[in-house]
Amino acid sequence: MIYLDHASRTPTDPQVLAEFCRVENEFFANPMISHAAGRMSNDEINRVTTVMAKLLGASPNEIIFTSGATESNNLAIKGLTRAYRHTGKHIITTCLEHSSVSSPLAVLKDQGYEVELVDILPNGTVDLDHFRVLLRHDTVLVCVSWVDSELGAVQPIQAIREALEKYPNCRLHVDASQAVGKIPVSFEHIDTLSFSPHKFNGICGCGVLLKKKSTLLDIQIHGGLSATAYRSGTTALSLASSSCKALELAIARQNERFEKVQALRQYVVQALTQYPQVRINSPKDGSPYILNLSVKGIKGSDFQAILDEHGVCISVKSACSAVGTLSRPVLAVSKDKKNALNSWRIGFSHITEFAEVEEFLKIFAKIIERT
Repeated sequence: MIYLDHASRTPTDPQVLAEFCRVENEFFANPMISHAAGRMSNDEINRVTTVMAKLLGASPNEIIFTSGATESNNLAIKGLTRAYRHTGKHIITTCLEHSSVSSPLAVLKDQGYEVELVDILPNGTVDLDHFRVLLRHDTVLVCVSWVDSELGAVQPIQAIREALEKYPNCRLHVDASQAVGKIPVSFEHIDTLSFSPHKFNGICGCGVLLKKKSTLLDIQIHGGLSATAYRSGTTALSLASSSCKALELAIARQNERFEKVQALRQYVVQALTQYPQVRINSPKDGSPYILNLSVKGIKGSDFQAILDEHGVCISVKSACSAVGTLSRPVLAVSKDKKNALNSWRIGFSHITEFAEVEEFLKIFAKIIERT
């Protein structure tokens, strides 16, 4: 089997799994209970939070552990709009967002919020001129992914933040699920930021939401006291600690991993450009971890099935997207509905081997010859 769907989920690093098992065995007590075992767990969650905060350039009290980026996005979007409901009901976002962002925004729209989409340039980035036109004094929230999960387009977060300086009532939420651990990320000028460790060889079932100390957030899950602020429930300490380990490994080796993945992507792009029926949808300067392409005349779901028969795993769109629908991000950059319906995605990783890529290209060539 050739696994080329690392943008959906990556295999767990053995060191991360070992950390999970260590903490699960050693710190099994609830960290909120004041007996000896509970104090040990509390010391461990404090250690983990301090280390993770340092890695992310945040403060320990700005970290909220969740069940995944989906919960983090929901908590941020619903929590921010609820906390700042008195300042306005206008929201700006993009057509590139993951369903865990677009779905809660759709719910808010049903509740009376006005949600507008900013235009996307041919390279997949936000049209900053149009963004500035859309901004209003009653704009309460801007939601944008740092790296789009289908195209791999990297958004100009700093420029977006600068455009918001004249709008003090507006908060910026960034979905960084495809960015953290892969490219340099700064939390300095962002109100809330979400990610999931399973995107960089962590364990599935844990997520993180960073929230600026000065930013208000309405709680969405109510209950008793928790070691994680703004989110009730017993903290999954082993998941938090293993997530921290995954982040440590990813950031320590970020540059070398990036260079390897970039070389892999360039190799595949160069090989595919020989086929006139292939269209590369991802921008040249996008994240090398994601490559979106289309084969003329073949639906992306059909090509996925054919590749699956040959033991190659790719995804048509984001794993959480509805089956059989066209890709909104690809449509935004190509303005071609058929091309958007034919698109599919390769997700690279530093553990992807050149031998796997070469075998994929041989299989690809055989499929093209038969179509």
